[in-house]
Amino acid sequence: MSQTIWNVEKEIRPVKRWNIEEEAIYILREVAGQFRKPVLLFSGGKDSLILAHLAVKAFLPGKVPFPLLHIDTGHNFPETIAFRDEFANRLGFELIVRKVQDSIDSGRVQEESGPFPSRNRLQSVTLLDAIAELKFDAAIGGARRDEEKARAKERVFSHRNAAGQWDPKAQRPELWHLYNGLLNQDETCRIFPLSNWTEADVWQYIVENQLEIPSLYFSHQRQIVHRDGQLIAITPFTPPQPGERVETLNVRFRTVGDATCTGAVASEASNVKEVLREVLESNLTERSGRNDDHRTEAAMEDRKREGYF
Repeated sequence: MSQTIWNVEKEIRPVKRWNIEEEAIYILREVAGQFRKPVLLFSGGKDSLILAHLAVKAFLPGKVPFPLLHIDTGHNFPETIAFRDEFANRLGFELIVRKVQDSIDSGRVQEESGPFPSRNRLQSVTLLDAIAELKFDAAIGGARRDEEKARAKERVFSHRNAAGQWDPKAQRPELWHLYNGLLNQDETCRIFPLSNWTEADVWQYIVENQLEIPSLYFSHQRQIVHRDGQLIAITPFTPPQPGERVETLNVRFRTVGDATCTGAVASEASNVKEVLREVLESNLTERSGRNDDHRTEAAMEDRKREGYF
């Protein structure tokens, strides 16, 4: 698949720039060649499922040489969890799940208090514990540089110190697609093969390859409340607060993370081509609906320094 420039006013038509699918496959093969025990971080969302499909392509006719790992906050949408399990079973992946609730129960992290608690930040500890427990030295993620300003600083091979922390000033140069995976004891890498993709590229890839995706990405009726400028879906984890008016709207989600911090968007897009056109016409970033990104000016960078994806 070639990265594309779009002309929305006339029609959806790609203009070839470079082949980002081949680049991602090259990166996945580099990971298999350079690291002892990698793992693919999998949420059931569109970016991680594309990574899994690319991994299958990268290692055909052999088996993908790493498992999937999902850090489950316990506050995920049930549609995402159902899709995660079906997807891993259908493609023959080993699926490892580690739960934030277990980190809470063991005293490793403390549940947030207040009217709008979220477990999103708590995932970092659960992830770092899983990496240490299972002795992974590389964790492959679906983050893209166009998502958020902290992620725009990332290298493809993102070095993490022995504590699992990210220092943007200590990253390695990556000239001419040369990636350095050398590690000292207990150091790890996060790998981002989709770094150069955009949200439009992701949806174009889904269209071209006819990939199945969670139903949450398409327009459907759902009870919501307006909260801090976001449309928040009513779930057992996000009940309406006093004074909030519950409405039923046609909405979809641009990301399918923790329900406590993932806002919906009003939409009538019911298939992948309609979603792609909607994405091309939007002037809001994909993560503009993620409340946890707006807690402070540097919320994402702070979480990444702690070990976040």
